[in-house]
Amino acid sequence: GKCRSAGCVSDLNAMCPVGLQVRSRETNRVVACRSACSAFNSPRYCCTGPYATPQSCRPTAYSRIFKAACPRAYSYAYDDPTSIATCTNASYLLTFCP
Repeated sequence: GKCRSAGCVSDLNAMCPVGLQVRSRETNRVVACRSACSAFNSPRYCCTGPYATPQSCRPTAYSRIFKAACPRAYSYAYDDPTSIATCTNASYLLTFCP
C-alpha cells in the first residue's frame, strides 16, 4: 500500500523529563520514560473525567516534548490530526528496538 511510516526513532530515555523518568536501582540510569498519565494519575494528563473530550483534553508541556521528538507518533489521547495513519492493501512490519 501507499502510506507514510509511523513511529519514532528518537531516544526518549535520553530526553525524558525528570518527573517521568524510571531509573535503574543498580546504576541510577534512566531505563524508561513513563507517560504523564501513568506518572501523575491526573484526569488532565489521562484525558478522563472533565478532560475526556477532544475540546478539553489538550496538549500539555509533556506531550509537546514527545511530539517534538516523535512528530508521527501519538503524544496524548486526542493527537489524531497529526498522528493517525491508515493504509489499505499494505503489509506491516513492526520493529521493537532494544
